[in-house]
Amino acid sequence: MSINATLFLQCIVFFILAWITMKFIWPPLIKAIEERQKKIADGLAAADRGTESLKAAEGKIKQLEAEARQRAADIVAQTEKRAQALIDEAKAQAKAEGDRLVTAAKAEIEQEAQRAKSVLREQVAALAVAGAEQILRKEVDAAKHADLLAQLRGQL
Repeated sequence: MSINATLFLQCIVFFILAWITMKFIWPPLIKAIEERQKKIADGLAAADRGTESLKAAEGKIKQLEAEARQRAADIVAQTEKRAQALIDEAKAQAKAEGDRLVTAAKAEIEQEAQRAKSVLREQVAALAVAGAEQILRKEVDAAKHADLLAQLRGQL
């Protein structure tokens, strides 16, 4: 065979193989590459979305932490106010109880003073009667003297 026929035959075989490759091999290969590119693009997009959602979650966590701290501070402030109110209430009750006890003690002291005055009056009257009795034993009218002593006792 001559070189021209061989070259011509090789060109025909080359074009047939190129046509078979382009018709049957190339499309599935391109399709596989495109699918792989799509999977990679989807993976990158998902990674970007994940990063964004992570940032959003971190922001939300910071916000929740701030809210929790604020609530805790509010609870502490309310507790302190309630404790102060309880202390003030206890002070007021203690003062009222102290005032009541002082008033009761004053009343008791007044009653004791009245009893002591009454006892003292009776003793003074008894002493006056005894003294008058000794002075008046010399005079006999005891009824008139008893009336006078009763009046004197009432005046004391």
